[in-house]
Amino acid sequence: MLTLAEKIIFILAALATIALVARAALRIVRIIGRGHGRPDWKLIPKRLLDVGVKTVALTPTWRKRLLASLLHAMVVWAFMFYLFVNIGDVLEGFIPNYLFLGDTQIGNAYRLLADLLTVTGIAGMAALLLRRFVFRAKELTTRESTLLHPKARAGIRRDSLIVGLFILLHLGGRFLAASFKLALHGADPWQPLASAAAGLWAGWSPAAQLVGEHVGFWLAIGLIMAFFPYFLYSKHIHIFMTPLNFLLRPGRPSPGQLDKLDFDDPSIQQFGAARLEDFAWHQILDAYACIMCNRCQDACPAYTTGKVLSPAALEINKRYFINEEGARLAAGEASSQTLLEFAISEEAVMACTACGACTDICPVGNDPMRDIMDIRRSMVLMENKAPEQWQVAFRGMERSVNPWNMPPTERMKWAEGLNVPTVQQNPEAELLWWVGCAPSTDARAQQTARAMVQILEAAGVSFAVLGQQEQCTGDSARRAGNEFLFNELASANVEMLNAVAPKRILTTCPHCLHTLANEYPQFGGDYEVVHHTEFIDELMKEGRLNVKAGPATQTALHDPCYLGRQNGVVVEPRNILNAVDVDLVEMVKHGKQSFCCGAGGAQMWKEEEHGTSRVSSERIRQAQEVGADTLAVGCPFCMVMLTDAAKAEAPNLLVRDVVEIIADQLFEDK
Repeated sequence: MLTLAEKIIFILAALATIALVARAALRIVRIIGRGHGRPDWKLIPKRLLDVGVKTVALTPTWRKRLLASLLHAMVVWAFMFYLFVNIGDVLEGFIPNYLFLGDTQIGNAYRLLADLLTVTGIAGMAALLLRRFVFRAKELTTRESTLLHPKARAGIRRDSLIVGLFILLHLGGRFLAASFKLALHGADPWQPLASAAAGLWAGWSPAAQLVGEHVGFWLAIGLIMAFFPYFLYSKHIHIFMTPLNFLLRPGRPSPGQLDKLDFDDPSIQQFGAARLEDFAWHQILDAYACIMCNRCQDACPAYTTGKVLSPAALEINKRYFINEEGARLAAGEASSQTLLEFAISEEAVMACTACGACTDICPVGNDPMRDIMDIRRSMVLMENKAPEQWQVAFRGMERSVNPWNMPPTERMKWAEGLNVPTVQQNPEAELLWWVGCAPSTDARAQQTARAMVQILEAAGVSFAVLGQQEQCTGDSARRAGNEFLFNELASANVEMLNAVAPKRILTTCPHCLHTLANEYPQFGGDYEVVHHTEFIDELMKEGRLNVKAGPATQTALHDPCYLGRQNGVVVEPRNILNAVDVDLVEMVKHGKQSFCCGAGGAQMWKEEEHGTSRVSSERIRQAQEVGADTLAVGCPFCMVMLTDAAKAEAPNLLVRDVVEIIADQLFEDK
């Protein structure tokens, strides 16, 4: 189809495009390489099938915004298929009388899919542009109080318009070329839509139809060569970076597991992240993978309650900064600004509850929470920037090995009058119960611990506690950024637990569960750890625990972030509540997409940042929305936060731990 002159122009343009793309790609590789660590390439074979399904089926996007996800899928599927379409069109343009894939069943199926996907892609892209520019979808904006790169507010819209118009013109040009070709050579039943459009040109002369085919070809293919170098600087490079993100991100037992810092290595001068290049390589890759869809922002409890933190803004700021300082970063020079100057404010860093909702919902596998935790580490360890209330909690953990600053000699006071053996008294216990600081200290949480004793005794479980040997796991220290303090607590606990050698560890606190099960292996402690809701479910299934039906109260279950989202325990709490016939109602955010109570990320120990409401108050409002009389929890931190919020917001709403509800319904005789 192409003339000799056109072929020469095409080849020259293609070579120029390849050179520009190679230059930009090399810069990207160098920038990502500025981060510490290196990918584990051996992960690729294990993940290839899963990532392939995610990439083609777009499974991470369907959890929210169903209509927008469908429109996005229409565009993406067309774009994916066009990898073949563009190759076929170029071959047909260069080889006279050539039909890509031939006049075969495969060729016919290819032409039918190309025809249909072209039109659905155009329709999807047009609808998405209307959504952004005409209807101005609220979820695509970020409030003015949140730090956002000065070029981002206009830049995101500009990029979206440029890419949207490119896709419309690219797909439209190809459809135009196909329709002119069919008008010239005759309709094709395997291209019904293009054949219908060909009727528009039926009265044109063959010469005019041929010109139309050439115009459509260059509009489609020429635009790719002109656009592709820009593409690598726009947010839409996520099309290629997302599969890499899923393929190469480090494997972790839980998404909330943080990386251990090596305080014994004298060559390490920076702990945590103060500048972009202090991040790990995959944290820099996150900026390229980010689609700027703001789903993480929607899920963030801090942003939802009017605070300045937006995990989306953090990733967007990283990307715009990289675009500005790419040459400097690629050359190995230090970035000109700190993360706190361009990426996120100190107030926003301190507002994070480390709940992991942003990481969980991200459709491209990004992990903004990890960035914030690393920035906190730098603030606390390198600059000694921590709220005074955190300093008090740190001193408590240092001096009394618990953030409440309770003397270890008082750690067993909660068990007075109960038969609670220590490991010295019952060294062969089937279960070591890690009671935790809250049930040992807080009056309300102590009721949960006492109810747990009832359950264990009713089921005939041989258990023991550490007593005065038990100390804080260090979860709050780690998530506050004080990794050095966490290192000391974790090392001491692992040494003690390895000496005890428990068969199994029971916790009533999801933060203890997470730390013992997922964080302590970094320190040489590998234990089987079970949450009390999981264990109670086991006891019921084994017939060791008999319960009766209770009053049919409207009960909403609050899934603790570090139980449901971080450790996947969502079914068992519901099983045991259903066993006593409560009328279980689900809040709008539940399961792995539960809303935070506001205590995580060491927020328990300081005042909440300014916003339109408290995180705990918003959760109480969600419980009220579904008419709950009782709010069931499975975490002592959640108990404290939600009890206080209920007193202020909903005095008639009863907040109880799941174990208390079950303990009330025990049969007196097994």
